[in-house]
Amino acid sequence: VGEDVALALSELQDRLPPFSGQAARDIVAREFDQPLKALFAEFDNEPVAAASIAQVHFARTVAGDEVAVKILRPGIEAAFARDLELFYWLAALAERAMPAWRRLKPVEVIRTFAESVAMEMDLRIEAAAASELKQNFADEPMFFVPAVDWQRTSQRVLTLERVAGVPIDERENLVSAGHEPRDILVIAAGAFFRQVFRDGFFHADLHAGNLLVDAEGRVIAVDFGIMGRLDRETRRYLAEMLMGFLRRDYARVAEVHFEAGYVPRRKSKAAFTQAIRAIGEPIL
Repeated sequence: VGEDVALALSELQDRLPPFSGQAARDIVAREFDQPLKALFAEFDNEPVAAASIAQVHFARTVAGDEVAVKILRPGIEAAFARDLELFYWLAALAERAMPAWRRLKPVEVIRTFAESVAMEMDLRIEAAAASELKQNFADEPMFFVPAVDWQRTSQRVLTLERVAGVPIDERENLVSAGHEPRDILVIAAGAFFRQVFRDGFFHADLHAGNLLVDAEGRVIAVDFGIMGRLDRETRRYLAEMLMGFLRRDYARVAEVHFEAGYVPRRKSKAAFTQAIRAIGEPIL
């Protein structure tokens, strides 16, 4: 998309205009049907991050635990419903007006997006994702997932163990803190590959706003609203493609695309192999 657009999109990560601290307090009290002070001894009025669907406030529970409280934006469900209605109309229009686009399945893409959004709007689903990912990495100390506070989690409120660290894209700050960027890369990439190929369950929103590095050099993941799952067969196809690229075996990469059904069988395998080589060689 280019650097300018990428930088503009990065503004959606954690720097949107926040809603008021009082509105956040009211939502929490309403969700749990009890006064805020019965849940939290302290609750910061100013959010630490504000993104497109929710914002996060630091707090301290009545038991003294430091936590981060994620709260859905007021009216976000209605806003997304309006957007999705427009997206469906545009997708259907595209399928009718541009037959060549039908192979991209625009309506099906929007349907998948709508399902993802529906899950992202229920913070209990996000809590379950965080819990599963934490369990999967219980024996790997350098990749950390914060624990869920289930007693203070509902459909519109998610409470997690509070974490702190340097955003993973702030290279100069990482180096000045004594971290080696290549070591961080090994941890982050290794963790992602294990999520994809070992577990078939992975964090699908790993932009720099969702990865931190703490003082111990651990990579910390946050924001588990968008997760992905892959069955064993798809994992094998992806692994074979990756190995084919790394070995410069472009014929095998092409074959896997045909075996998986990603490319129609009527297409030329030789021409597709050539196209893949044109992509792979400059990168390698």
